[in-house]
Amino acid sequence: SSASSGMGVADHSKSTFMELKRKKVHRYVIFKIDEKKKEVVVEKTGGPAESYADFVASLPENDCRYAVYDFDFVTAENCQKSKIFFIA
Repeated sequence: SSASSGMGVADHSKSTFMELKRKKVHRYVIFKIDEKKKEVVVEKTGGPAESYADFVASLPENDCRYAVYDFDFVTAENCQKSKIFFIA
């Protein structure tokens, strides 16, 4: 599919995000822009056991990326929760 910017999103990028969201098979997904194809593609995924530190270490120092991170936490009421963050 193509956004108004002319930049598309690869089907694999969408399905990988849905795997993170629904199936919890990824802790994070890092996306990059493929300039030749003019679309957003998956660069790397992290398994459920990976930490936030692993995620940060996977980001390039001097290049732009988009990422989605599935953050697990326990509330004050001792309930296990999960929030998905989009990082640009």
